[in-house]
Amino acid sequence: IVVPFPPGGSTDLLARKLGEKLGTTWKQTVLVDNRPGAGGTVGADHVSKSEPDGYTLLLGVTGSNGIAGALYPNLPYDVVKGFTPVTAVVSAPLLIVKNPNLPAKTLPELIAAARARPGSITYGSAGSGTSMHLTGEMFKLATKASLLHIPYRGSAGALSDLMGGQIDLMFGDILVVQPQIAAGKLVPIAVTSKERHPLYPNVPTVAESGYPGFEALSWQGLFAPPGTPAAVVERLNKDVNAALASPDIQDYFVSRGFKLGGSSATDYKHFIEAEASKWAGIVKASGAKPD
Repeated sequence: IVVPFPPGGSTDLLARKLGEKLGTTWKQTVLVDNRPGAGGTVGADHVSKSEPDGYTLLLGVTGSNGIAGALYPNLPYDVVKGFTPVTAVVSAPLLIVKNPNLPAKTLPELIAAARARPGSITYGSAGSGTSMHLTGEMFKLATKASLLHIPYRGSAGALSDLMGGQIDLMFGDILVVQPQIAAGKLVPIAVTSKERHPLYPNVPTVAESGYPGFEALSWQGLFAPPGTPAAVVERLNKDVNAALASPDIQDYFVSRGFKLGGSSATDYKHFIEAEASKWAGIVKASGAKPD
């Protein structure tokens, strides 16, 4: 399973947990291959050009398999035609988390400060084109708040600098930021789903804070190279969905803020097509470009 980010992020943790379960099912070791770079597109491109035999898979994310097609003018693969979707794996909203030393204590205070001093408040992401980055751009469009984007090569670097005070904010994956929130090292001030998250019932949504309709979800799914035989895709779909439905996988990820996926390959293909269209609109409206 190719993970298009460095070790330590949510995609890597998910791939290793899923790989362990599939390894038991298949009675062979499932390797996780970290291939970071360019917002997840380096690893995605590798899988898009791999042999379509079912042995090389991609744990693709919103950035690499939804946003990238609109963001990168010379992307070496097609986000829709360049893969065979296998199944949805997980989805979750992002948490807007801040360094405790940032004076703004609420979302309205943050927005007011960002408007008053354009570019003075920074937010980090796992790289240009990732869901963290484009959710930030969506937030800027909705709120007219001027935030400065600082891209990293993976969420671990952004998280480290956020805790160290080098940056102010992050639109973070819950799995990654949850331990730091529990330790008091980060403070959540909003969630990007339409409804409050069950793990953080006291954290308001962006939508209820004066921006109705605002919703951004981070998703991860499994993809095979284009041309993978239907029988192989069917087997992968069945085994991965069974792994996702197992109680230990359910308990592990639901307790960490994720909604487990599981879908038919056809339904997932339609979902990817819709996501590619949605994020293309955000990229165009924001003028976001890769760094």
